[in-house]
Amino acid sequence: MLRVGLTGGIGSGKSAVAERLARHGALVIDADRIAREVVEPGTSGLEEIVAEFGEDVLTGDGRLDRPKLGRIVFSDSARLAKLNAIVHPRVGRRTEELMAGASSDAVVVYDVPLLVENDLGGLYDVVVVVDVPEEEQVARVVRDRGMDEEQVRARIRAQATRERRRAKADVVVDNSGTPEDLDRRVAEVWEHLSKRA
Repeated sequence: MLRVGLTGGIGSGKSAVAERLARHGALVIDADRIAREVVEPGTSGLEEIVAEFGEDVLTGDGRLDRPKLGRIVFSDSARLAKLNAIVHPRVGRRTEELMAGASSDAVVVYDVPLLVENDLGGLYDVVVVVDVPEEEQVARVVRDRGMDEEQVRARIRAQATRERRRAKADVVVDNSGTPEDLDRRVAEVWEHLSKRA
């Protein structure tokens, strides 16, 4: 099994790369999806978050109000560290369960936004970084997610710098071009990963 860590800053297009790799045959494990799963109503993860941040981070139906929690933690590194200490161990355990079910010749792609920030590169055989210039990140997130520009920039500041992320990469996927450019680049990456597997 080849374990691939896929990362990139907010708005870089990690999901687009993950989708393309899945089409080529990779088993994709999405850390964001798992992070949502481990804080669903009734989970110990949500209980710990409420104990740490208060009932105000819940919606009327008892779910985690992710935008509200984001406004709290992405402007305060100590609060972000507390949230990460609650969520990340649970994500790690669930990820290991999913990876244990993969075949011995699988290419398993773990889509993890904070791979560099949490120094997780050593867990993977290959680290793939999806990269775009910061102004492109901001424009995409404002356009696609409806966040205001300052919120996006706060999230970018809370993440590893573009330079630090690129320095940790075994493979860099430039996603500043067209979707067709990305198709071609991901096909090249898949060929490389398949050979390694």
